Amino acid sequence: MIGGNGRAGWFRRALTVALACGLGCAGFGPGDAALADTGPAAGVPATVSADVLPTWQINGVVWSQVVVNNTVYATGSFTKARPPGVAAGGAGEVTANNIFAYDITTGNRVSSFSHSLNAQGRSVAASPDGTKLYVGGDFTTVDGQARGHIAQFDLPGGTLNTTFKPSLNGGVRALATAGSTVYAGGPFTAVNGTARTRLAAFNSGGALQGWAPKVDDGQVWSMVVAPDASRVIVGGSFTTLNGGKAALGMGSISTTTAALMPWAANTVIKNSTSGAAITSLRTDGTQIYGSGYAFGAGNFEGTFAANPTTGNITLLNDCHGDTYDVLPIGPVLYSVGHPHDCSWIRSYPDTSPRVRWQRALAQTIAPTTTNRGPDNFGWNYNGRPASSVLQWFPQLAAGSFTGQSQGAWSLAGNSSYVALGGEFPRINGVAQQGLARMAVSAIAPNKMGPTYTTNPPRTVPPTTATRTASGTVKVIFGTAWDYDNESLTYELLRNGTVVTAFTRSIKTNFWTVPGQTYTDTGLTPGTSYVYQVRIKDLFGNALLSPKSSAVTA
Repeated sequence: MIGGNGRAGWFRRALTVALACGLGCAGFGPGDAALADTGPAAGVPATVSADVLPTWQINGVVWSQVVVNNTVYATGSFTKARPPGVAAGGAGEVTANNIFAYDITTGNRVSSFSHSLNAQGRSVAASPDGTKLYVGGDFTTVDGQARGHIAQFDLPGGTLNTTFKPSLNGGVRALATAGSTVYAGGPFTAVNGTARTRLAAFNSGGALQGWAPKVDDGQVWSMVVAPDASRVIVGGSFTTLNGGKAALGMGSISTTTAALMPWAANTVIKNSTSGAAITSLRTDGTQIYGSGYAFGAGNFEGTFAANPTTGNITLLNDCHGDTYDVLPIGPVLYSVGHPHDCSWIRSYPDTSPRVRWQRALAQTIAPTTTNRGPDNFGWNYNGRPASSVLQWFPQLAAGSFTGQSQGAWSLAGNSSYVALGGEFPRINGVAQQGLARMAVSAIAPNKMGPTYTTNPPRTVPPTTATRTASGTVKVIFGTAWDYDNESLTYELLRNGTVVTAFTRSIKTNFWTVPGQTYTDTGLTPGTSYVYQVRIKDLFGNALLSPKSSAVTA
């Protein structure tokens, strides 16, 4: 659902495994809510840390990003960029009209890439060899030079290419590349005066290619080229392609003939019309990954994976709340949106009233469990392979720029970093607007420690101590959780000294924080004792519980 508190929102207005787990599931067992983090158990994939690294910021929204070598190219709707830790309008702020670049290893601005789009950019993609950068959007000029909604920059220098100048009569929302070809999708109907219905292809010199499939209705929101470059997978809100051929929200189109190819996923996931769409499509060279939203139409919110040739679904995560982008990195599938109910894949539940949206998630790519169903929307994916939600829960604040109360809209990254782009003003309570990056634990500060804070809020659990017999005290205390570590170590302190007989490793998360009990024996009668718990994560970050009242054994 789009919008922090409702399903209608910006998207709508801006546009006026195997089928059984036994064939592919691996790992934790179908009933387990398996979690992982920066230091997971053996066989469980590690995520990046939840620490936000110092990164330049923007003053609007980032819609799309791509990483080429170590540079993140971001496009969206913004006018300024500024250093990390600096408030809007502060020292070091520079003009950045709708396009910006920074170094993913340092977070520093790449000052040599300084360009200006006269309207927002919606999509950015790189050629497979990394020598060309393509940007599409609503703009009609770049650096004051006419460009009809699409432009090419030469890398690594980043200069605007002077020969790539096709003119589209409408905006470009999605881009994908293969070899020397760039594919574009959006609400256009002609290129250089030649009819093209929402899809077109160009060579690297800007010449319009003969590839001319048709999106009959709705809009194109996402595109990806299959690993073998034989087809383009297109996602959006359309219902038919190529003159009435059914393709509910997704379709596979031949790169040579433009004919519609088999794509079984759209017979299961049916996100189309003005109330639903496939919002993102990606590939890791093996599978196609996607995400969707649904409101009053469609039947899917969450993430999925499919065979790139047949479209057979290999992974489906029925996780309510719109998902805007997905990013497969190794064995982990990152996503951003506002999922609020993942109980249908045996993870965190919704709240009532609804006050919690987890705006960034990590899940296993390998199926580890199955969906439950039918869900409370009536969608039934019962038994289909699903993956585990991993213990990576950065807390993104909702932004106000688009008016839709969202956090991140886009993802990019590599084997060491994940980059988030959107309209968020803060992450983990720290001011960081529109752009952010996180790293694997080996190069991260790893300072996100245990916390009692949950949403809905709970009071800090007390520590109580009660005499139960001569020389015996019963201690009760509450547990905490950690943004990127599932297992926390608990040490019991008696009058400030560690009780060596008690050290526990307890697994928790933001929706499961159970109380704990310990009976302390062999105490000296008549002596007063005060208890406290020290909670530590893998990296030694510690949280002290409240102290108990004094009790005499």
